[in-house]
Amino acid sequence: MAKSHKPVVWFPFAAGGTVIAFCIPVIVVLTFLAALGHVPAGLSYEKLHAFAGSGLGKLILFGVVALSLWSSAHRLRCTCYDFGLRADTLVATVLYVAAIVGSLLSAIYLLRI
Repeated sequence: MAKSHKPVVWFPFAAGGTVIAFCIPVIVVLTFLAALGHVPAGLSYEKLHAFAGSGLGKLILFGVVALSLWSSAHRLRCTCYDFGLRADTLVATVLYVAAIVGSLLSAIYLLRI
């Protein structure tokens, strides 16, 4: 039986879906609380900026952003195909290049913090 490289290729998509499912709802709730002026203790701007400035914080934030972009790119590719857009090579190229560019931009921004 031949070895498959599919687990390596599918990891970013599966991990991104998991990140989206667990992290994005929490981020949305915290954003609404901050907009209403109810910032939970420990989530002040100074503390969040210090977290984003640490090495571990940069790694975690990059993981959330990059994996979310990769998962979203794949889901949009499937959606385009389901809606009848059969130019799969063009759609995949555009979406995955956008995920790469977004990941690189997030890394550059995080390194500047």
